[in-house]
Amino acid sequence: MSSESARTPHVPRSPAGGGLAAPPAAVESRRDPAVTPSHSPATEAWICVTCGVQFAPASRPPACCPICEDERQFVGSGGQEWTTLAELRRGHRNEFTEEEPGLLSIQTRPGFAISQRALLVETPAGNVLWDCLSLVDDETIETLRSRGGVAAIAISHPHFYSSMLEWSRALGGAPIWVHENDRSWIQRPDEAVHTWSGATHSLPGGLTLVNTGGHFPGSQVLHWPSGAEGRGVLLVGDEPNICSDRRWVTFMRSYPNFIPLSGPEIARITEALRPLAFDRLYGWSPDRVLRADAKRSVALSAERHARALRGEHGVVER
Repeated sequence: MSSESARTPHVPRSPAGGGLAAPPAAVESRRDPAVTPSHSPATEAWICVTCGVQFAPASRPPACCPICEDERQFVGSGGQEWTTLAELRRGHRNEFTEEEPGLLSIQTRPGFAISQRALLVETPAGNVLWDCLSLVDDETIETLRSRGGVAAIAISHPHFYSSMLEWSRALGGAPIWVHENDRSWIQRPDEAVHTWSGATHSLPGGLTLVNTGGHFPGSQVLHWPSGAEGRGVLLVGDEPNICSDRRWVTFMRSYPNFIPLSGPEIARITEALRPLAFDRLYGWSPDRVLRADAKRSVALSAERHARALRGEHGVVER
């Protein structure tokens, strides 16, 4: 935890469990109502120190973070803690890495919360920002504008919602796309946040969002067909999640709490990915990359996981 975070108010963990009501019936594409006005100096848009998600402005921090109270995440050992964007800007900055032509990685240093990275996919029809960070600052926005701006933002799942509304506003109101099945996890609703339903959704530049389910019902990946020199790239957040043995991926309901997905859930994920052509896979952090043969790795990993759940070990080889 940074010293900036340690100075922010501390709220004890709520005894009640997390989780929100299930989202209503899906619609093809919808905007959530603009219920979050610009906050006054007397209010703050509080950020959870553990998951990094920003909440609607209020004079006091929320009693709890529903995302961290859920079984897929956790409340830190020191209890629920909060910080603000202003505090983050005082002790952190974002760094940029060229992953390959047309793909820019953005990561906060020193690390904060889950420490995921964001990825900017550059296309002639408009750039797409994949996942977001809690920290957004002038330097970051100037860098993105110098590369053509951002036509759309897409977030893999609720753990990475971060300060997505701040990013959208700083980028001229870029639409944020999340799957309808995860709408109830949005902690800061706004007209910039769009939900979509079904199996796939098209974004600028030939990019496609694909709903895989599993980790969250609305978990989604981004397919970039022209990436990896035309062999195809999959941007995945953390599902599938690349293993320490970089030849394999894994599938979990909760990574920090080690809750696996069932065989049928994994089959649904692999079926959703089957039509996609991809040779490279970028995960949530710089060390989570499959440079080649990624589609085969996903298929073999799914088979290995399913057989392990049946008590069959050491039977799937690369």
